[in-house]
Amino acid sequence: MHRPCKPGPAKRPGIEVADVVRLVAEDFLGSPLHTAWQMKALLDILTCRTRTLGGHVMVCDHCAHEVPAYNSCRNRHCPKCQSTAQARWIQQRKERVLPTHHFHLVFTLPAELRPLAKKHPRPVYDLLIKAAADTLKTIAEDPRHLGATPAITTVLHTWTRKLHLHPHLHVIISGGGLTRDGRWIATKEDYLFPIQVLSSLFRGKFLAGIRRLVQRGEVVPPKTMNTERTLRRLSKIEWVVYAKRTFGGAKQVFEYLGRYTHRVAIANQRLKRLSPEEVTFFVKDGRHLTLTPREFVRRFLLHILPRGFTKIRHFGLLAPSSVKTRLVTARVLLEGTPPDLAAPDQPPEIPEAATGEPQLCPRCKKGWLSISIRVEPVPRRILAAVNDTS
Repeated sequence: MHRPCKPGPAKRPGIEVADVVRLVAEDFLGSPLHTAWQMKALLDILTCRTRTLGGHVMVCDHCAHEVPAYNSCRNRHCPKCQSTAQARWIQQRKERVLPTHHFHLVFTLPAELRPLAKKHPRPVYDLLIKAAADTLKTIAEDPRHLGATPAITTVLHTWTRKLHLHPHLHVIISGGGLTRDGRWIATKEDYLFPIQVLSSLFRGKFLAGIRRLVQRGEVVPPKTMNTERTLRRLSKIEWVVYAKRTFGGAKQVFEYLGRYTHRVAIANQRLKRLSPEEVTFFVKDGRHLTLTPREFVRRFLLHILPRGFTKIRHFGLLAPSSVKTRLVTARVLLEGTPPDLAAPDQPPEIPEAATGEPQLCPRCKKGWLSISIRVEPVPRRILAAVNDTS
């Protein structure tokens, strides 16, 4: 079911990812070289907030100026559909965040294993998340380090600012945990665990997992990759694990993480110029990169996750099995009062523009957008061409 966007005029970015996709859509849609979920994402981006998905048009009662408010595609890879989902997610998670300090960690997959991630994204990304979470839980529950179970949230990202494949995992972990006998133990506010220990254990868990996947045939390395030699070499180098304390109080933790949860590979605001031959976008520190539209879309497709893959996951005290038991105990120990955990099960209301009151016409400034004309969506099966979306 599509969600209508807010009625009323909205400032449209000068260039959108959809404009780039539209230039080269015929080269990609229906191509056997790409997956069904990648093609669905492209089609959703093309039709998002267009007449194809239906919606309604507000008409001025003075000058007859029309302001369309078409439905959103709600695809998680669409640059136009993430703000509302992000706000709702942050509000839900605030109800569960523990009132203590937290740390932000990043686990990065070595470059040598990116071909495996490209060819088999689901098992490799799943292993990346589980290996990082298991690493943190194992070290945290070890009495030599903490001896308690922390609250962990992970978010998968796969891109660089230049849209290259770069799988890495953002993690928010509580600065402390709940012991088996129901006590809260806190870490130092400026120190979590030894980085070398994190790196070594993460490396071991991931490489062991990859070997199992290869042996079972769930991951088939490219012919150009000497699997055993690569894994042996990777077992001797230090893997990148980055850690720092998050800033702000407990309630700001998930606002901080919210910067990462619903990001897509590139936002429309980063696009600078577009022509049939070139697309230019900002990368970092005012610098920009120019690609052909086809290469831009090819790189964008690297970051379309498999259908049904969960990129945001919770472990430890935030695992579904612990939310209404051990998490409540931890909250009582830290705060003294049990939290109301019913709210996160039902999405909170996100404020939207009032639909019952007419809005001033943006063109004539005299009339009101008081006439609403419903636009029915076009069934996908009768879409004659992907370019007929405006």
